[in-house]
Amino acid sequence: MSANVKVARAVWSGGFKFTAISGSGHSIVMDAAAEHGGEDAGARPMEVLLATLAGCTGMDMITVLRKQRQPVEGLEILVHGQQADQHPKKYTDITVEYVIHGNDISPDAVERAIRLSEEQYCSVAATLKGAATITSTYRIEPEYELEPALEMED
Repeated sequence: MSANVKVARAVWSGGFKFTAISGSGHSIVMDAAAEHGGEDAGARPMEVLLATLAGCTGMDMITVLRKQRQPVEGLEILVHGQQADQHPKKYTDITVEYVIHGNDISPDAVERAIRLSEEQYCSVAATLKGAATITSTYRIEPEYELEPALEMED
């Protein structure tokens, strides 16, 4: 199979629970919320989509910022997606917020890394463009303290 062809498989476990297995052998559990008939045993597929955008652009950011010799101590990417009210309830607007941790981080370097990720490197963002409006913001914080996932805003 060509290196340009990616594969994923989803296996049903009952109810609305699926385990997706990537071509590289990693798995993600997905399920519906209890109020929608699921058991809340995994992430929602649309949440996973946002997470793939965060992971893809995050890898780009680290690569570009390292090449620019930026002293990055931590990076968080918060992705918020606004869904349409009617089915298929696709994302219409997505906001990507980059939180870069470290001292003496150049705002110009961060802006360049974001631009390169958005325009040239991130295949997930390129796939979503045209389907949703994607906007980006960033902030630089000198100290690194990972916020607990439970405190994430909806």
